Amino acid sequence: MSVLSTETDVAPSAEEPPDTGARHKLTALTGLAALSLDAMASVAYGPEAIVLVLAAAGGYGLGFTLPVTLAIAALLAVLVASYRQVIAAFPDGGGSYAVAKAHLGRRTSLVAAASLVLDYVLNVAVAVTAGVAALTSAFPGLYGERLWLCLVVLVLITAVNLRGIVDSARAFIVPTALFIGSILVLIAVGLFRDAPVSTEAATGHASVLADNATSVGALLLLKAFASGCSALTGVEAIANAVPSFRAPAARRAQGAEVALGALLGVMLIGLSVLISRFGLQPVDGVTVLAQLADASFGHNLAFYVVQFTTMVLLALSANTSFGGLPVLLKLLARDNYLPHVFGLKADRQVHRHGVLTLAAVSAALLVFSGGDTNTLVPLFAIGVFVGFTIAQTGMVLHWRQVRGPQWTGKAVLNGLGALLTGVSAVVVTATKFHDGAWLIVVALPVLVAGFECVHRAYDRIGERLGLGRIPESPHRDRSLVLVPVSSLTRLTSEALTAAVSLGDEVRAVTVCHPDPEDRAQTEALERDWALWNPGVPLVRIASSRRTVGRPVAAYIREIAAAHPDTRITVLIPEIEPARLWQRLLQNQRGAVVAHAVRRDTNAVICRLRFRLSDLP
Repeated sequence: MSVLSTETDVAPSAEEPPDTGARHKLTALTGLAALSLDAMASVAYGPEAIVLVLAAAGGYGLGFTLPVTLAIAALLAVLVASYRQVIAAFPDGGGSYAVAKAHLGRRTSLVAAASLVLDYVLNVAVAVTAGVAALTSAFPGLYGERLWLCLVVLVLITAVNLRGIVDSARAFIVPTALFIGSILVLIAVGLFRDAPVSTEAATGHASVLADNATSVGALLLLKAFASGCSALTGVEAIANAVPSFRAPAARRAQGAEVALGALLGVMLIGLSVLISRFGLQPVDGVTVLAQLADASFGHNLAFYVVQFTTMVLLALSANTSFGGLPVLLKLLARDNYLPHVFGLKADRQVHRHGVLTLAAVSAALLVFSGGDTNTLVPLFAIGVFVGFTIAQTGMVLHWRQVRGPQWTGKAVLNGLGALLTGVSAVVVTATKFHDGAWLIVVALPVLVAGFECVHRAYDRIGERLGLGRIPESPHRDRSLVLVPVSSLTRLTSEALTAAVSLGDEVRAVTVCHPDPEDRAQTEALERDWALWNPGVPLVRIASSRRTVGRPVAAYIREIAAAHPDTRITVLIPEIEPARLWQRLLQNQRGAVVAHAVRRDTNAVICRLRFRLSDLP
């Protein structure tokens, strides 16, 4: 009856249903704010990447900005349609990793996962540096401090994401709306201009147009296309994080994906039209978007609003990685390809270890690049296009197996996507190989090898533990509890009381070193022990070296060899200080003994902590 009544007392009432975590998940709107910032913000550097390549052919080359952008927009449309299907087929998230795991085999799925990991990490670094570049375009005096500004922004974004993905999404809705609104207004106003209103932002800055212009050939156009494809990174993020959405998760995620594709396509094409309309030329130290704002609005408050909202959204677009990568790491940890700690979820649905790891690696990249966007962009798009290609190829096989309504059309769509993204991946890698893309080519197999290494380690652990097999029935062995002591105190009494409650036999052990002072202390302890007579023998362990842990471990090994059927437990009593700083006052002998016993024996370690206020 007492058990039943206890269960009744702690059960949630009908009036207060248990918290399922739905309030910590995304709607279509908050999902768009949390997971599409990467793709949205790429309009700040995607068109610029195209222009910088075409500038090698002079003013004539810049005339091909719009055709190249239209090709990228067409690829964007195919990707959005394809990833809608990925969301429907794999509502548990994981994107290309989940698709490849189901249809293309384990090794291919790991390549997809590695490419996504690289893309997410690079996205954070590129987003933060591009955001700071927008700030320094408006305030050139801050250019020398861009690395520190990048690190400050990264810390702020990490702190927001540790609060939970929904809190971060809500915080980013207003900046996202302001950015989208300012860009759409910029495009609308610019379309009514016959000429730039102002060129003040570019005044005094050197043009990057080539003096000896090359001809516009297929190779130059392919290189411009490859550079502009950096604007497509982030399209896959929603499909990777479907479990973060509220039910019905798949339908909400699909709505967010379509909205992302529509907004991104309109902004990319609109900005490219303005670049051609104004005959804009790229210059050192000022972004293309800043020049467009200057040309459409003039060098006034509206110009600074565009720069500020661009800076904020670029910096916050790193949030796409913070929303998507921890979910991917959780899936990899669940499949034993990463440490299981990445699968743990804290309050507010936060994968805290994934968030902190992403922040640490991104900080290292920022330091490596010196906060310079152009150092990182050549590395950016390769990983994501590898993931795109794998996902679309896997979906073709998926539709062949399912053979549902209109499966042929769906398979053709995914096949077209696989072809286009596969060609893009080859083009991006080939054209950017000498600009640093070789690092990604090296990093992908290294990451895959790391996943395999972790998986083999878990396989060995599982084999030793007998996972999947019914173990032997538990039985009782004779137990011996050892209690290391160095003096006779109330803590010693409490430790022995706990020990005699745990084991069949209890022994107190003390380590004696050869110097006279230590021998005298040990003899005094033995005399006091005999007078106290607690009913527990005190064993002196002689040691020629001034160590504590190793002699205790050697004594345990001797007992284990003489009595192999005895279960040995080492109970280490320790004081829990009332204040954190008081830990500095402790001698850490318990930690030393625990380390040696854990390393050299199979004994059970019990570190028994007593608060001073709890002792009678």
